[in-house]
Amino acid sequence: MVFKSIKLCIVYFAAWVHGDPRKVVYPTDSYGQFCGQTDTLNEKKTILFYFNILKCASPLVLINLQCPTTQLCVSKCPDRFATYIDVQASYRYKPDQWNYFRQFCKPGFNNPRKVVLKRCFPDFSTKNGVLTVANQTTFKDGRGKTRNVTDLREAANGINNVLDARSVGMKIFEDYAISWYWILIALFFAMMLSLLFLVLLRFTAGVLFWIFIFGVIGIIGYGIWHCYWEYDHLKGIPGSDLTVYDIGFQTDFKVYLQLRQTWLAFMVILCGVEVIIILMLIFLRNRIRIAIALLKEGSRAIGYIMSTLFYPIVTFLLIAICISYWAVTAVFLATSGEPVYKVMANQTLCKYANLTCDPETFNTTNVTKLCPGAQCTFAFYGGESLYHKYIFIFQLANAFVFLWLVNFAIALGQCTLAGAFASYYWAYRKPADIPLWPLFSSFGRAIRYHTGSLAFGALILAIVQLIRVILEYLDHKLKGTQNSFTRFLLCCLKCCFWCLEKFLKFINRNAYIMIAIYGKNFCTSAKEAFFLLMRNVVRVAVLDKVTDFLLFLGKILVAGGVGVLAFFFFTQRIPVFAEEVPMLNYYWVPLLTVIIGSYLVAHGFFSVYAMCVDTLFLCFCEDLERNDGSTAKPYFMSASLHRILGKKKLSPKKAVG
Repeated sequence: MVFKSIKLCIVYFAAWVHGDPRKVVYPTDSYGQFCGQTDTLNEKKTILFYFNILKCASPLVLINLQCPTTQLCVSKCPDRFATYIDVQASYRYKPDQWNYFRQFCKPGFNNPRKVVLKRCFPDFSTKNGVLTVANQTTFKDGRGKTRNVTDLREAANGINNVLDARSVGMKIFEDYAISWYWILIALFFAMMLSLLFLVLLRFTAGVLFWIFIFGVIGIIGYGIWHCYWEYDHLKGIPGSDLTVYDIGFQTDFKVYLQLRQTWLAFMVILCGVEVIIILMLIFLRNRIRIAIALLKEGSRAIGYIMSTLFYPIVTFLLIAICISYWAVTAVFLATSGEPVYKVMANQTLCKYANLTCDPETFNTTNVTKLCPGAQCTFAFYGGESLYHKYIFIFQLANAFVFLWLVNFAIALGQCTLAGAFASYYWAYRKPADIPLWPLFSSFGRAIRYHTGSLAFGALILAIVQLIRVILEYLDHKLKGTQNSFTRFLLCCLKCCFWCLEKFLKFINRNAYIMIAIYGKNFCTSAKEAFFLLMRNVVRVAVLDKVTDFLLFLGKILVAGGVGVLAFFFFTQRIPVFAEEVPMLNYYWVPLLTVIIGSYLVAHGFFSVYAMCVDTLFLCFCEDLERNDGSTAKPYFMSASLHRILGKKKLSPKKAVG
């Protein structure tokens, strides 16, 4: 374990030493210098100029945004049309034109260009339906071959596809920049709503959860009515009968809302969800009553240990630190390449073609003599060292450590909460026998005594998750293959490891509860938890899963309620706040953020209840097996829980207490 930690520290150190995130922010020329960065020679040269943009028509451009051609930082794009042959001819006859093109440093193809995201691109125009550049439809490429302007368009599209995605990303960033405080207000409202529900749950668990259920049904019912109203309102409007397939992918979500098919699809989906929920309520009504009774007991436990409601904030901060460190390290690893130059020869039989070279010493070598016209040109960002060859392995190691740390943070939270709630259950006289600071005491025990067990459980889960990531990567790479057996094998492996991950999460969760109760190691606790659950498998299905379902309905109600308010707010349908709504490029950006964020906030608070119920359930099963209700072995469960589950009578002392 220590040796592995040392190796990972070496990987992180190498990434932070060799990486340079400025490559993501600034355009980079062929010499590895950044365009427009302060305190450099290129401080006033903020635009990237491509020497031969025709070489950008390559699928590799979509991967690393680097063309196999010289790239220069310039202060402005050229606004004159000329090829390199024309510039050479003007050296003697038109010195003014030659002096103009000298500012671009390297000889190459130059034509009128426009700036897109700090990069020079041809300024295309259409006349009489014909694509032109500087009123010309063809040009000579310097090798005696006449090329069409459409070749330039294909080359420019190689980068434009990536830049369009970046443009959408910038607009999304702008939307976040001007709406972040409204998003925080909505998430704060979701937090207060979740806290209010949890506090009320302590006193009116049954009534509140039925309100949850009918609230969800009501929200979905309103959604069905609204979808039908929109569907009927669009009837007869030109263009509303088009299909989503007809209009293709659009970044403006409002376009899809003008189609009847969109609202019909929403209505069908909501109707299906409504029917499923109603049928589940009908067939599970008795089990729901049992689950509500157990939640009341959990409400009492949380009522005595209110600090547990805020522990998810600690888990969130730990996971945020893990995500931040992983993301920064991944960026440093991805940007740790150096400019690599390779020999570009005009002759196909040149033995030095595609070999690495040094542009500063290239002219002193015999390559130019053996291969006339050969040049040492920029190829890509990377490296030939052992470190650069294994960057992908380092990225996998970084991802693995990220998964491990995240699972450890979750395990620490589960063990801490389980220890706090177990101290409540095993207190013979409640609340007199509950420790003074049960949450802090449980956290201290988990850190001091159970770190190894928690790390081991997180390690097993992280290995399975990494295998799933690798399988997804292989499936993406082999998606176009015609080998049906390979696709079938991958599908089976993905399904098996998905099931394995779900099973391990279930076992780990209950193992951490047993660790918090008895303090045994991970393997022993996992074995005892598994066999204990198997001996009470019916109760597991009835109590645990129905409780999870009810808590899930609560999350949906919180996220749905806040989401509906956010929708009316960002679409300016609330007259009181109409003037306060920021002008957005895509209103769905903050809306989706609010909905997902509200669900996660509710999940964080409701997960405390879920952990409480699971802990009390395992403690109850242990209580039934270890004790018989006699004076010598009294039950530790509360009188109300005892009556609900219909076991033997409590001992007189317990009943009085």
